Amino acid sequence: MTERPAQRTPNRQLAALIAEAGFSNAGLARRVDQLGLEHGLDLRYDKTSVTRWLRGQQPRGTTPALIAEVFTRRLGRRLSAQDLGLDACAPVYAGLEFAATPEEAIDIVSGLWRKDSGSHAELRKIAFTPAGLVVPSRDWLIGRADDKVARGEPPVRVPTQGRPAVPRQRGAERGPGQKVTGGDIAALRSVGDLFRSLDDMYGGGHARQALVRYLEHECEPMLRGMYGEQTGRRLFSAAADLTRLAGWTSYDIAAHGLAQRYFVQSLRLAQAAGDRAYGSYVLITMSRQAVYLGHGREAVQLARVAQQGVGTNAPPVVQALLHAVEARAHGVLGEVRACTGALVRAERALEAARPGDEVPYWARFFDEAQLADEFGHAHRDLQQFRAAAQHAERSLQLRAPAYARSRLFCRVVLASARLGLGELDQACALGAEAAGAAVEMRSVRAIEYVRDFEKRLEPYKDAAPVRGYRDKVAALG
Repeated sequence: MTERPAQRTPNRQLAALIAEAGFSNAGLARRVDQLGLEHGLDLRYDKTSVTRWLRGQQPRGTTPALIAEVFTRRLGRRLSAQDLGLDACAPVYAGLEFAATPEEAIDIVSGLWRKDSGSHAELRKIAFTPAGLVVPSRDWLIGRADDKVARGEPPVRVPTQGRPAVPRQRGAERGPGQKVTGGDIAALRSVGDLFRSLDDMYGGGHARQALVRYLEHECEPMLRGMYGEQTGRRLFSAAADLTRLAGWTSYDIAAHGLAQRYFVQSLRLAQAAGDRAYGSYVLITMSRQAVYLGHGREAVQLARVAQQGVGTNAPPVVQALLHAVEARAHGVLGEVRACTGALVRAERALEAARPGDEVPYWARFFDEAQLADEFGHAHRDLQQFRAAAQHAERSLQLRAPAYARSRLFCRVVLASARLGLGELDQACALGAEAAGAAVEMRSVRAIEYVRDFEKRLEPYKDAAPVRGYRDKVAALG
């Protein structure tokens, strides 16, 4: 690989970090090549390449950022190319940084919104990286709310005697620098409710782009507007919620690397808001994605960090949700005892909830239907099919029709459980219902749930119920 001419000054910063990390030159080169593969780059570095870097030669392109990420993973702290004595370049993991200040957080998340709302299709192809979960979750756990989020709050205007103050009219379109009002924040909340309903009913692909454009054109100017401390905290909280939702809908269309970035930025916005409980909700959202992608160990860690972050003072419903998500992570790892323990804690916490409890709006969905759904998924993953069927049936009985995608997922869990119990006719009937619902949605996860069920049918492909199932699915087009 062609490099710039060597510099005369040896790179002592890089040498010190290689020693701290315990890398050999060959080991560092191999890790850089492996990280490049994650990003579709065919790199061919070797120990000689590292020797040249140590002598002062500067690697080209994004390689400095890749080298910095290798050290970040190894040492557990965020390092830039400059920290390694290399030329600055855009970080390969842009969007996974946990910003040092609210201002930096605004810059990072608004950059994501702008790129996503444009024609940057490659952004939706970025790979999910388990290593990208470590630094943000750690920084959130040991961090605290920012001391100051207020921006450019203007002095109070005292009207001239005898002349009443007339409020300035606001233009139809918002621009940076305008004062943020309670009405603005209420609008953000209402938009969140709307897009959540669309997502639950029709899938993340239905209105995801509209949500991202709203964030770019409405939410970013608010974040760059004028507000005091109290209004600012509420604004960052609403922005965190909408950004998590952008991540959730991206996750639903299998844009997993993009979703991961939105979740990290939502976590940082929640910290600026001083909303520790919501931060825990973002972390368990990240845990759910890790479970879905088969990264069970990381999923357990995220759920436990969420629990540590809020402590034991969270409402029982929130505690139940956190324990249930941990159970799902243990389930995908096949850890029966740990999974069962977490499910029991979730059940006890939900039983402790009382009608008058103050429950955050984002946790109100977690009821008996959702708990039964979590039980059904966990028991299916543990291949405890009778228990899985019982809980999935209960969830379907209790779950409102508005949660159409969740009902579809639960129906597939029930179909898989029936198949595991040898009840082929019932399994195929349930699977066909789920397939019919999936074609009405714009949800890659819905399609993948159905495909997972079809893989489970392979050993029975010549049986009459399975042939009937395939005919029904083929008729759906």
